[in-house]
Amino acid sequence: MRLPITYGAADQSLIRKLNTSLILECLRICNPLSRAQLADRTGLNRSTVSNVTDQLLQDGLIREIGPAASSKGRPGILLELNPDGGCALGMEIGVGFISIIVTDFTAQIMWRQRVDFDTENEPDTVIKWAEDLTRQALDVISIHGSRPLGIGIGVPGRIDHKEGTVLYAGNLNWRNVPIRQIWAERFGLSVFVENADNAAALGEYYFDSIDHTDHAQNLVFLNISIGFGGGIVINGTLLRGRNGNAGEIGHMVMVPDGELCSCGKRGCLQTLVNSRVIVHRMQEVLGNKAEGELHMLAASKLGRLDAEMIVQAAEEGDPVARMVLEETGTHLGLGISSIVNALNPALVVLGGAFSLAGPFLLGVIDRTVREHAIPESYQVLRIATSSHGPDACVMGAVALVLDEFLREPIL
Repeated sequence: MRLPITYGAADQSLIRKLNTSLILECLRICNPLSRAQLADRTGLNRSTVSNVTDQLLQDGLIREIGPAASSKGRPGILLELNPDGGCALGMEIGVGFISIIVTDFTAQIMWRQRVDFDTENEPDTVIKWAEDLTRQALDVISIHGSRPLGIGIGVPGRIDHKEGTVLYAGNLNWRNVPIRQIWAERFGLSVFVENADNAAALGEYYFDSIDHTDHAQNLVFLNISIGFGGGIVINGTLLRGRNGNAGEIGHMVMVPDGELCSCGKRGCLQTLVNSRVIVHRMQEVLGNKAEGELHMLAASKLGRLDAEMIVQAAEEGDPVARMVLEETGTHLGLGISSIVNALNPALVVLGGAFSLAGPFLLGVIDRTVREHAIPESYQVLRIATSSHGPDACVMGAVALVLDEFLREPIL
């Protein structure tokens, strides 16, 4: 960002805001730090750091925690973000469920709740349940004597980010639902609405997956469950594309004359890799083989087989379950190879139901990617399962709130 050339009162206010944001972000990533360490890491002079941190202490956004270890001279006082600085509310309105969490200022979860629902319910009904959960969350924040900093909401659909409107969420039967407007009018807080997979990618980037170098500045999050979605972070910024459709990784064409996909095209990666495909493949193999656990065969015949059962069977040594997961890993590895060749990410994260199958997928995926990806891109790549599992999206929703507040702290 370019600073103004002239430095009037308004410009000084902007500079102070930028310095405050820089110090807060530095403490989020590297805390605890002394004032001298903050000056070294941010490049700000020590008097500026002292002035800004004094104000942040007064505002309750940071706290002192004791002297830093020092080999000589007077030790500095260590500073860190104050957990009581405020609370963020993160929500995922998923396919058949609403998940909500409240975190403190350091993103530690204080409270959570989940409600399951039938996807046949009308949007107004689901919104009412989500509003009720939001009220419960705000009551929790009030009981703790804290203040809400904002609400982040992830929804599996196309989002108008300018307006905070869900343009289309096919699995929820939603069209043109003005989520931001509804929540802002009901609760009077800042509201951030994001595609669920993008939010999950942001959650992985913003929190545990980062090793605070440039390792995870470029990552791809794959959300593989009933469908196959994704989120892409490039240089620390979500890639949304021209009209918000970036990240539809599941619709990369793998077999031009393959199975018909839900998008209306044929041979998409999603037709080879999702939880329903695994179940169908398992049922097919069990129907043709005598091997496999008896309870698996019985479940298959009764139509009760699911991806979690297949992973459990693989953990117990079932050869059929392991074979099916290995086949899936090969398909997924081929898709990831194309992603790696096109985007050169440092990190690919497996989320959704497939994060549970990591021990049986990561090896074959790695071998496949090593075989098919450009060597220079493969050498800088790490493939891992989600740090947050089913909480990836709601943690991403929290990240939306905290990131905005740290950029522009308004008290």
